[in-house]
Amino acid sequence: MVDEFGPLQLSEARREAIRKLLMESGAVTTRELQARFGVSPITVRRDLEALEQRGTARRTHGGAVLPSVAIPDGSFTQRIERATDAKLRLAEAACNMLSGGETVFLDSSTTAYFIARRITQGSLSLRVITNSGPVMQLLASSEESNVDLYAIGGMLRRLTGSYVGPSSVRMIRDLWADRVFLGVTGVTAGGMLTDTDQLEASVKLAMLEQARESVLLVDASKFAKYGRQAIASLDAVSLVLADGLGDEELDRLRLKGVAVQLVDTPASRRFKARTTTDD
Repeated sequence: MVDEFGPLQLSEARREAIRKLLMESGAVTTRELQARFGVSPITVRRDLEALEQRGTARRTHGGAVLPSVAIPDGSFTQRIERATDAKLRLAEAACNMLSGGETVFLDSSTTAYFIARRITQGSLSLRVITNSGPVMQLLASSEESNVDLYAIGGMLRRLTGSYVGPSSVRMIRDLWADRVFLGVTGVTAGGMLTDTDQLEASVKLAMLEQARESVLLVDASKFAKYGRQAIASLDAVSLVLADGLGDEELDRLRLKGVAVQLVDTPASRRFKARTTTDD
């Protein structure tokens, strides 16, 4: 473990490394920094406080993001800092499903970004296909060479940093994956997966159709709202990885005959906070 009371230059070197991580990925979590640098939570908080004072980071619950003068509501940078614990649990469960040599679609959801970050921390040899600019940047900048990255191009949707449109869909239809991991804006009472954007919904549908197994990542908030664009019915999904679902949400899934794997503990489900993970 690094001595948290060591020379000043050691702290400065670590803070510079954290700053570079933020520039590369847009966000970091306290847990990630503890593991990466072998330091205590107190040391990480001090580092993030120092970076925030310099204007190179903005602290959030559970980590930090790049500072921004104006972040549009619903933007990737804004959404990635919400409900990080749930996203970490979902990402861990998703990565536990993977085997070496698989091809995986990752959509533009912030939860999929957490999966990509978890992939970079492992040693599995994978082929990752994504339309997410932040995921591309994260995987391209990783020092690990075990992941082959295939980028889906198209029109840049600045709000989410994703590539969408007819050319994106055509590229996806020329490919095939073992699994797709995707998030959605919401699930309707009738069991329809939805998104806020028509072009994004088309990309997600194409990924669903071109994967052997499809895995939906949700929390309870997804059953309280939905987007205006339909993606597909719940029965198009092979498995739901879920965090914080109550009996009502579970019953709705069971009525559709969908397999569900809960990633949170019974205690956290009893006392869960009703916060959103967006997508």
